[in-house]
Amino acid sequence: MAISFTAAIKSELCRLEMSRSCCCRAELAAFITTNGNLQLMGRRQYALNIVTEHAYIARRLYVLLKREFGIAPVIMVRKKARLRKNLSYLVKIAQASQAEEIVRALGIVEARNKRIEEIFHRPCCQRAYLRGCFLAGGSVSDPRVNGYHLEIATELRFHAENIRSLLAHMDLKSGIVPRKQQHVVYLKDSEQIATLLTLMGSHQGRLALENARIYKEIRNTVNRLVNCETANVNKTVAAAQRQVAAIKRLAAQGGLESLNPRLRQVARLRLEYPEASLEELGQAANPPLSKSAVNYRLRRLMELAGKDLTPREIYSIMAKKHEGEKLWQKEK
Repeated sequence: MAISFTAAIKSELCRLEMSRSCCCRAELAAFITTNGNLQLMGRRQYALNIVTEHAYIARRLYVLLKREFGIAPVIMVRKKARLRKNLSYLVKIAQASQAEEIVRALGIVEARNKRIEEIFHRPCCQRAYLRGCFLAGGSVSDPRVNGYHLEIATELRFHAENIRSLLAHMDLKSGIVPRKQQHVVYLKDSEQIATLLTLMGSHQGRLALENARIYKEIRNTVNRLVNCETANVNKTVAAAQRQVAAIKRLAAQGGLESLNPRLRQVARLRLEYPEASLEELGQAANPPLSKSAVNYRLRRLMELAGKDLTPREIYSIMAKKHEGEKLWQKEK
């Protein structure tokens, strides 16, 4: 079964090694705030539960909790009863004292009244916090198939505002939209999504997104060029058809032989090569003609064809035009 684009990025992020304890705690705090809950077990007894659909995320949570607090959480696997019946993984801290210690040490309660950048001052910790949020409730659309969209969903409004504030602190513009029981922080700009993937540590994800973006840009450019060329060809063909129709109309009126030799040559060339361009008609003439000269003579033919003139009238017009040209040349 092919792995989704989001799952591939999360798998890459879970393979990152973290040497600093502060970054580990920032990632844990983000994950628990985004996707954790406290379960009441009895009087003043509660357990900390974290649910994920990915085994590698459950393993990462286990490693981080064991490393930072010396606590080995219980991992339970269960199969969903609906839809695709995928497996889900429950990471559970059953002892209330341990759950309380983790929540207090990670500053999760303080996050209700403080911004994330105020709790975690270092840039590396802020990046780790975003990584934890994405691992817990994030998704990104496959740029090869869909548009550009990255989102992080959380049930807590204040947490969504904190994520948005942290993104703005990193010069990333995001929005918040309600969806069912959740608040979704989203990014739409491809460059900002690529930047966020890099900040979180997903270099392979950014490379895949950049490749898809370049491919789309090249494909769009080729499509525009093809469409433009097709439009030009259609325009040329339509103009040629009108010219052929006009010349045939002149021929039916018997006025083709009344034309001067230059117009008559272009008319016969157009009838002989109905699909040729103006440049190609000019090259076929003897002597060769420029594109503008061919265009002028074809327009003249269409004007004559549209006046419903008799051959004698066409001849008269041609004679007057010829005399005018001779007089102009003499004066010049």
